[in-house]
Amino acid sequence: MADHIEQAGPGPVTQLLHRLHDGEDGAFDRLFPLVYDELRVAARHALGREMSPRPLQPTELVHEAYLKLVGPLDVTWQSRAHFLAVAARAMRQILVDQARQRHAGKRGGGAQHVTLDDGSAVVDADTAELLALDDALSKLEPRLRSVVEFRFFGGLTERETAEVLGVTERTVQRDWARARAWLHKEIYPDTGPA
Repeated sequence: MADHIEQAGPGPVTQLLHRLHDGEDGAFDRLFPLVYDELRVAARHALGREMSPRPLQPTELVHEAYLKLVGPLDVTWQSRAHFLAVAARAMRQILVDQARQRHAGKRGGGAQHVTLDDGSAVVDADTAELLALDDALSKLEPRLRSVVEFRFFGGLTERETAEVLGVTERTVQRDWARARAWLHKEIYPDTGPA
């Protein structure tokens, strides 16, 4: 994700998001090129580097998530970071839906460990572990769940996550550490502390 945060009034992405919400013709076509690269980075984060077989390519995930975002969603977009955060949530939903479909045909076997490292928020898991992560996230308190979605699935920086949630970067750092520890304990109860 880009390290800049729109501070001096709404930037071009935010302006287009408002126009899109208001139903302006052509806003969708002008928005996509502005956010495409960032959505691809988020998609690569969400898909991981080692997932095999890879269910989607980053481009396919971007297009599916984007269609969800500009569809009948009734969202009052606040900023570029807000859009990217919602995109992260959409990508998570797409990947979990696909994992559920795959898991319906096969159960268990060959699970890899999910890592939630600060520097590389990447899903490196098979279907069963992605579903376990999704189940654990559903039990996590809402703000911590959002921090994980935005950082882990969307690749948002601490600064961008803080902007979307309306908290400080330090709060995001504490929430990220707390969420990672809780998720590790929830997903791997027999392995001890993370």
